[in-house]
Amino acid sequence: MGQISNLDTARVLVQALPYIQKYYNKTIVVKYGGNAMVDEKLKNAVMTDLVLLSLVGIHVVLVHGGGPEISEMLKRLGKESRFVGGLRYTDKETIEIVQMVLAGKVNKDLVRHLQQNGGQSIGLCGLDGGMIKARKLCKTGADLGLVGEITQVNRKPIDDAIGNGYIPVIATIGCGENGEVYNINADTAAARIAAAIGAEKLMVLTDIKGLLRDKNDESTLIPVVNVSDVPNLIRQGIISGGMIPKVDCCVEAVRRGVSSASIIDGREPHSILVEMFSDEGIGTMFQ
Repeated sequence: MGQISNLDTARVLVQALPYIQKYYNKTIVVKYGGNAMVDEKLKNAVMTDLVLLSLVGIHVVLVHGGGPEISEMLKRLGKESRFVGGLRYTDKETIEIVQMVLAGKVNKDLVRHLQQNGGQSIGLCGLDGGMIKARKLCKTGADLGLVGEITQVNRKPIDDAIGNGYIPVIATIGCGENGEVYNINADTAAARIAAAIGAEKLMVLTDIKGLLRDKNDESTLIPVVNVSDVPNLIRQGIISGGMIPKVDCCVEAVRRGVSSASIIDGREPHSILVEMFSDEGIGTMFQ
């Protein structure tokens, strides 16, 4: 692709202006996972997007998982990953590894990437400042060990980081009443964090284009969904399998007061900027 002219650059910036004004001084939460987290080129595109948003006065909060890295570390230590209904069974030994990999390696790698791209960021996890309070997840009907559900989000550590000019990077582990450490689903955590801090927008990066009417045909993308239509879409089988928890977290965020939540394709470079700075956006928006 050829270089764009200075004039074209100026036009692009002018077109972005109304969107920058719309989100100026507002907070957006990005849930980061999937291919965009593994592919170095895509990771770099995500980091530059977040730094750019931050520099034009939009408050950014990055919430991340790290399933593949946890599986890799368990394998290295000779421990088999076990899944129950798509969720990782987490025993005492596994939660130590989850804490080490998520709050340590993955979290600090993301902080480093943001810093390298000119951003100011700080790594946090749900244990810091009592940010994520949790209890054992019981509603699945299966025992998942130390997998938790969120009972409360304390926004103060996040507000403090934003107030001091940092992009908070949050690893999703939570703390129980008696100090137990819980593994928390990152999609769910992103929705609850977005609601707790009064975010304007939640963006969930995935490895698919968005919600498709026909899952085998990317041209059947549904750009906008009202949360009231979701049960019907599940009944029709349009929302099924691994999409259900992602859609649920978007619905949860909107129901708790977030203006909109989007599932966007993390495989597309700069998909965050396209979603933020254009009318048509990218992926599927829930409102």
